[in-house]
Amino acid sequence: MLATLIPLFDRNSAVSAYSVFAQKQNFLLNPSMLGTGSLDGAGAILGLEVVESLGAGTLSDNQEVFVELSKISMFSPIEDVCTMPHDKVVLLFDHNVPAEDMYIKRLQQLKFMGYKLAIRNLAIEQFKEYAPILQLLDYIMLDYKKMNMEAARNFFSKVYPDMSLIAVNVDSIEDFEELAKGEAYSLYEGDFYRLPVTKGKTKVSPLKVNYIELLKIVNNPDFELTKAADIIGRDTALVIDLLKMVNHMAVNSEITSIRHAAAMLGQKELKKWINAVVSKQLCADKPNEITRLSLLRAKFAENLATTFEMASLSSELFLTGLFSVLDIILDKPMTEALKMVNVSKEITEALVDRKGEMAKVLDFIECYEIASWTELSRQMILYNIKEGPVYDAYVEALSWYRDLFGEETAKK
Repeated sequence: MLATLIPLFDRNSAVSAYSVFAQKQNFLLNPSMLGTGSLDGAGAILGLEVVESLGAGTLSDNQEVFVELSKISMFSPIEDVCTMPHDKVVLLFDHNVPAEDMYIKRLQQLKFMGYKLAIRNLAIEQFKEYAPILQLLDYIMLDYKKMNMEAARNFFSKVYPDMSLIAVNVDSIEDFEELAKGEAYSLYEGDFYRLPVTKGKTKVSPLKVNYIELLKIVNNPDFELTKAADIIGRDTALVIDLLKMVNHMAVNSEITSIRHAAAMLGQKELKKWINAVVSKQLCADKPNEITRLSLLRAKFAENLATTFEMASLSSELFLTGLFSVLDIILDKPMTEALKMVNVSKEITEALVDRKGEMAKVLDFIECYEIASWTELSRQMILYNIKEGPVYDAYVEALSWYRDLFGEETAKK
């Protein structure tokens, strides 16, 4: 199975929910699944299986999770397998669920149980036909690129005033900001938050300069622990995070100084910790999903090293994923941003020119993030990769991210 999370933002660019999209089989490798074989296991709600197997806190804490329903799986005993609070689960379906009595009654039952309901891919001409279902919905997803959003907003505010609107396919920050002004939409989905920067600012804030200096030091082949420790000492937040990490690894460690704490981690672990945590600090003035995206890509890429027969490059893959949004973090073109953190030629080629073996892994990860299952299926055949190790690598990355920041992650 393959599964990924797609964020939904509020008008303040904060993540308010996640959609869980999953695929059971590689359809290109198993073409029978496109025919009658697609009914095998059709009653399962894959997204809910993912949530239940990982634990809701691994995905998001106290946030809503959208999971897909089909016209078959909606009749499965959802209430028997769902341990999440029902009001945090949004059951998402599309026009393949017909507006017929048996489906309407089932949706009424689910609504009565406390689940929230949402629909997507519904054309304007279907609104009248789907009126009995629209009356039950908490959300409707409206495709920004295919629909007159102003007309849709006016229609739903008058006819279904209690329904929340979600604008999807919002792929530019200008479009997001324009939509957010009217406050008509509760949530927004799209790539607007991670657009590449082509022209950068001339200056980097003083605090970020310290972070960049730290990254340059630890990404040298043989850096000095004492120099890194001294720069960490300039920032209270980094000191606290470092002490937490050391105390987590060694109980009753009786740390006497920042240099002592750095030495306890050791060069390899300190480098890894600095690259991860400093990147998080650099993202402080960005949507929190940028932090999460950067760190998940880093760990996912590292976890995929063996799968792609690149085990010797696991550390380089970690940095490739971590710095894949460095242009957004520093508000500079990628070429300029990478020069500031002293990465290798191979990582630069992967991120700037999209060349080399590591670029192949990054492209795979980016397809995975947007649930481009057909393209992923093609790549898995090309590279002779199985679904199981890929899914395990992603799940482990989610768990690592949760454990890395503990309670702080739960507040995001």
